[in-house]
Amino acid sequence: MIKFLDLQKINLSHQEEIEERLLKAFRSGWYLMGNELKTFEANLSQYIGAKHAIGVANGLDALRLILRGYIEMGLMKANDEILVPSNTYIASILAISDNRLVPVLVEPDIENYNIDISKIEEKITSRTKAILIVHLYGRVIFSDKLEALAKKYNLKIIEDNAQAIGAKWNGKKTGNLGDASGFSFYPGKNLGALGDAGAVTTNDEELAKTIKALANYGSNKKYVNIYQGLNSRLDEVQAAVLDVKLKYIDQENEVRRKIAERYIAEISNPKIILPENPEKGSEHVWHVFLVRTEKRDELQAYLTENGVQTLIHYPIPPHKQEAYKDWNGLSFPISEKIHQEVLSLPISPVMSDEEVLKVIEVINMY
Repeated sequence: MIKFLDLQKINLSHQEEIEERLLKAFRSGWYLMGNELKTFEANLSQYIGAKHAIGVANGLDALRLILRGYIEMGLMKANDEILVPSNTYIASILAISDNRLVPVLVEPDIENYNIDISKIEEKITSRTKAILIVHLYGRVIFSDKLEALAKKYNLKIIEDNAQAIGAKWNGKKTGNLGDASGFSFYPGKNLGALGDAGAVTTNDEELAKTIKALANYGSNKKYVNIYQGLNSRLDEVQAAVLDVKLKYIDQENEVRRKIAERYIAEISNPKIILPENPEKGSEHVWHVFLVRTEKRDELQAYLTENGVQTLIHYPIPPHKQEAYKDWNGLSFPISEKIHQEVLSLPISPVMSDEEVLKVIEVINMY
């Protein structure tokens, strides 16, 4: 069976360096808010090109803290609206509602699965405070039009960069395109920890200072609490692992690009809808390689029978989840079509040429 993602093989390729750094962290006797975190934050900041990087507990917290930071700064308040794609992973939406803000769903573009920028302006009201874009599946979404809209209506652009570290738009990395960005380093991400981990990047010094305090019980000085904060800190062990793997992210993303190029060029089955090639100026990192077909479940069963493991990202759209049952009667036909038809093929930096070829051959025979 060709694994969808061989995490063990990916991490073992960095075994010697990771073990060395873990041993160093263990022997230091300092397991939170220490040198490993400082080093990783500095290196992540430099890599992304943003002035500030703050390690936090996970990707959901990263987005929660960005919005909470803006609330504490007086730039947002309860019942303000945040535009967000209707087909994203639910974490993007949870971060909004958790802060007593209102998620306003915007349909995606069927060609690239990201928020349809042409549909944003019609959703803007006097209560809209931000556009939360999601670089879904490792595909960049940004444009001059988006920037112009944000400027016209005085909106923040928040990036959910959980799936797209290393991606670029016109030479500038995602995570440094908007006002602030949330990262997830869940083990299966392109840059994955050995557990939960996340980060925020921003060029806004006041926001960075606010988030840092909020994530540490609302404190920027021990036993002095200026906010009703939470505990969301990136520990020394995960920071050490991530700092090792960050050195190889561009190299590993390039392997993903090569596999995606082969899939797009060599999968020729007319029943399969392939993703579009990146637009000029965009460099995707292919966290997930999606295909679409009307008989998705049949295709998945066929691939499993023929030794190819696949996953569905994601089977149920947010507006059909019980967690948001007030939305269950709403209609977002493009999102629903995507969720009913997409299937994710194996793609990772440790796939062999033979495995890639087998996936292509098996799909072409479907």
